[in-house]
Amino acid sequence: MKLVKKYTQTIFIFIKKRWYIVVFVLFIVGGAYYWQIKSNRVGDLASYTVSRGTLTETLSLAGSIQAEEQVQLHFQTGGRLSWVGVKEGDTVKMYEGIASLDVRQLQKTLQKYLNTYSKERRDFEQTTDDNDELAIALSQTIRERAQRVLENAQFDLDNSVLDVELQAIAKEYSVLYSPIDGIVTRVDTPQAGMNVLATNIFEVTNPDSLYMSISADQTEVVDLTEGKKGVIIFDSYLDEKVPGVISSISFTPKSGESGTVYEVKMSFTPHKGRQYRLGMTGDVEFILSELPNVISVPDQYVFEEDGKYFVWKGKSANNKKKTPVTIGKEYDNNVHVIDGLQEGDIVYEVK
Repeated sequence: MKLVKKYTQTIFIFIKKRWYIVVFVLFIVGGAYYWQIKSNRVGDLASYTVSRGTLTETLSLAGSIQAEEQVQLHFQTGGRLSWVGVKEGDTVKMYEGIASLDVRQLQKTLQKYLNTYSKERRDFEQTTDDNDELAIALSQTIRERAQRVLENAQFDLDNSVLDVELQAIAKEYSVLYSPIDGIVTRVDTPQAGMNVLATNIFEVTNPDSLYMSISADQTEVVDLTEGKKGVIIFDSYLDEKVPGVISSISFTPKSGESGTVYEVKMSFTPHKGRQYRLGMTGDVEFILSELPNVISVPDQYVFEEDGKYFVWKGKSANNKKKTPVTIGKEYDNNVHVIDGLQEGDIVYEVK
């Protein structure tokens, strides 16, 4: 312990008498450390070797799968279901029956109106016979009164006919038929014997009418036209690119959107063995323009000063030089360099 204390005192006395030597040593060590850091930082600068290539301007839009042929069926009025012939996932043909209401009450009502019609018909015939004879024998005033009686009888007969027809239509509406070929995708009331409301839905979707519905705002839709091709990448199949073609672009904006957004419908050819379902999401990429065989560099190698553009160019990071360049349009984070660089030049990242 005494020995450590003795050495400590000796060092303290040396530093006190030779302080300038200590300062000089610290200066040398600090300078060396600084130059080492600077050398390493310069050496670590990312570089890029200039080459020629094709610049592509693309537009990417999100969307989801919808169906062109999709119908929602419901009864005109509520009632008791007597028969349900489908369940979700079933395949149906056009005009195939799906469900029906209990028609016993409708049948009885129709029979009642038919009876009423028959009675009105007989009354009409009797009134016609009676008033025709009376109209011939009596004066003009009596004939006019008889004519009104005949007309009223005709109205009663016509109304009874309309009642019969209305009941026949109601009976016809008691059965739901699919107007398209497709798959049953929704059944709100799957069991017979249940009371059904007019708001209960039976939905049929044609899987052969699927399309990609994408949204484009007013600045994007001007770059799109019917017939333009694109590539779809579905979130369910990220490793596949599905070709598609724009089939239509809405003329009016979509409702319920915060901005001015238009629906773009895109038909596509499904890959075999893949299952595409309603609501599946994905991104569509369109090529808007291409510029072949030009000089370009990534945008992180170009910087601006006083309205002019420059790059750091050189054979190595230690002797790079600020070089002015003339640039054109930017294509997906790559800048078209019109003048100032040649193929094979090396540029360094701006730090």
